[in-house]
Amino acid sequence: MDPLILLAVFQEMLGPLLWVLLAIVLFATLSFAVLVWRERGLSARRMLRAQVLGIPGGVLALVLMAQVSSSGFTDAGGPADWLLIALVFGLGLIGSTVLFYVVGGWRTLWRGRAG
Repeated sequence: MDPLILLAVFQEMLGPLLWVLLAIVLFATLSFAVLVWRERGLSARRMLRAQVLGIPGGVLALVLMAQVSSSGFTDAGGPADWLLIALVFGLGLIGSTVLFYVVGGWRTLWRGRAG
């Protein structure tokens, strides 16, 4: 599993959307780290909201996967296929949870600074 081969495959499947998604991942990760550092911890209430909002993000990841691949969910036959589907959902859930947590946290900080 060469990372450059994986990059080439994802580039072929997603096209320019790959770079947009990678930029969002990088931005959300860095923003999350800075936010946790500024707040000196996680906000449980905001994390719970972000997790609930992350579920549609997992579903959207599955929809994107079905759009960019040549097979659908009915073509999944073996355990590896179902593991990949679960992995895509999980990564979409985690990514959107982090993104929603970051947006909510920075919005709270900016609102507190303005008020």
